[in-house]
Amino acid sequence: MEEALLTALGYQEQTREQTPDEDKHQAESEDDIEDRSRVESKIESKIRDRIERGAAARAEVGTDVGTDVGTEVRAVARAVAREEVGHRIREDCEVTHEGRDEGVREGDRARQDLFKTLTDDRAASESSLSELAEAAGWPLPPAVRAIVPATPGEAHQLAAALDDNVLTGVFAGRPCLLVPSPDPDTRAPMEHLLRGRFAAVGHAVPLRDTASSLRWALRLFALTPARPGLEARPVFVDDHLSTLLLLQDEPLAHALAARWLRPLADLTPRQSERLEVTLLAWLEGGGAPEAAKALSVHPQTVRYRMRQLEKLFGTGLRDPRTRFELEMALRSRRLMAQVRRQHSRVTRRTARVIQADFTPLVVGRMARVNGL
Repeated sequence: MEEALLTALGYQEQTREQTPDEDKHQAESEDDIEDRSRVESKIESKIRDRIERGAAARAEVGTDVGTDVGTEVRAVARAVAREEVGHRIREDCEVTHEGRDEGVREGDRARQDLFKTLTDDRAASESSLSELAEAAGWPLPPAVRAIVPATPGEAHQLAAALDDNVLTGVFAGRPCLLVPSPDPDTRAPMEHLLRGRFAAVGHAVPLRDTASSLRWALRLFALTPARPGLEARPVFVDDHLSTLLLLQDEPLAHALAARWLRPLADLTPRQSERLEVTLLAWLEGGGAPEAAKALSVHPQTVRYRMRQLEKLFGTGLRDPRTRFELEMALRSRRLMAQVRRQHSRVTRRTARVIQADFTPLVVGRMARVNGL
């Protein structure tokens, strides 16, 4: 570079290797010409400034102002050459890093776009999904499960553990993950991954129903309070389908209970509770002996209470549809009471903490809780 600069400025003759005749086949690009002009202007300016300062200094001390211009030019050319080389190296490094960062950002954006598309209720075409999946580097699986971790930190940890096998994003304000589920009946790997963590895991669904898995996982997460003092464990939507179905709309569940259990409204809370428990045991068991066994009471006690219920509900207890509606109403009311107790106990942070699963309690245990 130094030799080229000196030659371009006319301070040095062209060498044999630099004759124009031999370099005619090397056409300069516009960028090369612009760079050369910029460097030449920079060198001329520096040389002029340096020579003027040197002449002024010699004039002050009375020495000859003559100087070896070639020496000055070479010194300046070397300095500019070093500066240009460093500048080019920095530019190349910046371009390289920017390219790598841009590649990472593009991949992240593609994964975010794919997450949003999969969790949107509007169905996307297979071609658009395939294009997004290819850009994201995430092969489309036949089915997926949603995971709702307890905290954003755990979401990052799980994403790091699963590496490229997971899509992460935010759904309904919470960090969530989408994990391929090639075999919906096999969840051992998921249980192993989530061991010691509290998280809600959605049911395995086809890609077009991804939003459904996420919504039900979030609903189960909301229904399941934290369990301080107990070992954290994941909860699976698969284990609580009937509960989620009954409690998918709590106001509607309250309306159902109010509609079908209205005959019990005029009783005292204790009387109403006894008859509700007895009626549910009778509906589930199919008769007085089975209900008595579940409630740990004498069969005659069940028969006596059933006569009271027949007076309140009339002949509707013999109608299959009425019995079905009554059972749903009683189960919904019991589940809602159970959820309220669990959240209340967690809020108070008492030493006694119940296990927050939503497997329906056996009627006998419910009766003992109610003091029957």
